[in-house]
Amino acid sequence: MVVAILGLMALATFGAPARAELRIDITRGIVEPIPVAVTDFYSDEAEQSQIGRDISGVIAANLERSGLFRPVDKRAFIQDAESLRAAPRFADWRLINAQALINGSVQQQADGRLNVEFRLWDVYAEKQMTGFAYFTTPTNWRRIAHIISDAIYQRLTGEDGYFDTRVVYIAESGPQTRRVKRLAIMDQDGENHRFLTDGGSLVLTPRFSPTNQEITYVSYIGRIPRVYLFNLNTGQREVLGDFPGMTFAPRFSPDGNDVIMSLARDGNSDVYVMDLRTRSLRRLTSHPSIDISPSFSPDKSKVIFNSDRGGSQQLYIMNGDGSGVRRISFGQGRYATPVWSPRGDLIAFTRIHRGQFYVGVMRPDGSGERMLVNDFRIEGPTWAPNGRILAFFRQGQSNERGQVSTKLYTIDLTGYNEREMITPIDGSDPAWSPLNP
Repeated sequence: MVVAILGLMALATFGAPARAELRIDITRGIVEPIPVAVTDFYSDEAEQSQIGRDISGVIAANLERSGLFRPVDKRAFIQDAESLRAAPRFADWRLINAQALINGSVQQQADGRLNVEFRLWDVYAEKQMTGFAYFTTPTNWRRIAHIISDAIYQRLTGEDGYFDTRVVYIAESGPQTRRVKRLAIMDQDGENHRFLTDGGSLVLTPRFSPTNQEITYVSYIGRIPRVYLFNLNTGQREVLGDFPGMTFAPRFSPDGNDVIMSLARDGNSDVYVMDLRTRSLRRLTSHPSIDISPSFSPDKSKVIFNSDRGGSQQLYIMNGDGSGVRRISFGQGRYATPVWSPRGDLIAFTRIHRGQFYVGVMRPDGSGERMLVNDFRIEGPTWAPNGRILAFFRQGQSNERGQVSTKLYTIDLTGYNEREMITPIDGSDPAWSPLNP
């Protein structure tokens, strides 16, 4: 079931956001992390005090993982959380080199809900930058921490946050000759992990719907490929169709009304769109080549896909109705798994050249190609909803016992701050959700 906040409500800001000097320029390749002090959220009750410590811990971890912030060691704090409720002593925070200060409180209401408040301060300008209050059930404290993290990230960078999101991926276990693959889902920080399928059937290429409530994926039952919809609220799955040939990488359209995919019919793979309301199929490409891995642009007017119609596997763009096909990649090697940024400005892809795999980006006209990371085998880029972070998976080389490790990673759009996404077992083919509703 999807994690939901019951009765979540932003009550008020504590004064108009100040026009402070503190702002991070994230367009540069290397950014020196800003020192931020994240205090424990105060409560005069023991149980709520623990929740307050947990909330501040999640916020600090989110900010640190972004690579843009460096949480100050709490042992250096001079002012305590209780006295902060009155006002910050800015000189104390400057003394430990904190440029931003985050504090808050947690109080339980008569109806059992929590009232969680936070404030973000510019230490050197001695001004509040933003602050909100939320009501929620006690079990949803972790999601509140992600929402607060997003508000801080947005205020300090000018970009939307990405912490209140989830990742679905293929969880892998067992020997390489009998690999068990299950659908799994988790928060972007690895928490609230759970398996969605039991591993009885092979599953591939999961993708979120724009509403964040459904996943589409391919599953092989009795060697027959089927495209499924999985409802995260009910746990029910629905077959979109039985296709006699191979089926590849179904993906939702930006409005959620269609699923675009590649189907193999009569020995040839082409791009098709299925209308989810009528279940009717519409063919977009008709070419004796292999056309696979389609992805809509955010406005649905264009489709990126890869094809070998030019003699090698390259990236092509066409209009949403299948017209106007043109090639946009011209580098050496093969290009695969293209996916359009949610901001529409870039396309991420996998490139294979001379035994090396790369994850890179380029503009929709093919210009500005940049490789972000390369290794023995890396594949499957997926965008965070703010279009600033990419996730992908990396498969290592086999060890002396023939074992291979496959892990998920993230990297900043600039090519810095590569981090592993912690999963309980091996993982591949991640897909990042939109922000939680």
